[in-house]
Amino acid sequence: MALIIPLRGFTPQIGDDCFLAENATIIGDVVMGQGCSVWFNTVLRGDVNSIRIGDRVNIQDGSVLHTLYQKSTIEIGNDVSVGHNVTIHGAKIHDLALIGMGSVVMDDAEVGEGAIVAAGAVVLSRTKIGPNELWGGAPAKFIKMVDPAQSREINQKIAHNYLMYSKWYDEPQNTEK
Repeated sequence: MALIIPLRGFTPQIGDDCFLAENATIIGDVVMGQGCSVWFNTVLRGDVNSIRIGDRVNIQDGSVLHTLYQKSTIEIGNDVSVGHNVTIHGAKIHDLALIGMGSVVMDDAEVGEGAIVAAGAVVLSRTKIGPNELWGGAPAKFIKMVDPAQSREINQKIAHNYLMYSKWYDEPQNTEK
């Protein structure tokens, strides 16, 4: 069972039909919507400020979400995929965005609807990524526009797939060899 830690008068609120890996850690002022998944070795630290997560968001293995005390919060929209080993520190991620594996999104950065942050990118503080833009590199820079219909389809498919994967953990395991 995931480690869920109330702190400073805040108890994490987890929506219906969410999957929390048994070694995920969720602390303090975290509110998560419906149909989300938080994968192995992931930490959501709502200890110093709030983390708000929409519906059908998947936060993949090894990711860390944290904020700045009294300065920055995290807001994540619906149908967002946060790849493996991502760090989000006090940023806003709009609906249907994809945050690529191993990337970093810093305080007060904003990732627009349907935008893609490439794997390994470092999005510096106060960077504004527009809707349907692809950014990559360290520091991250604009690369190109992405087709909104294609972005929507890809990101909804990833969100749907992670919901499907999470259901596998509800199934009794066949122990026959």
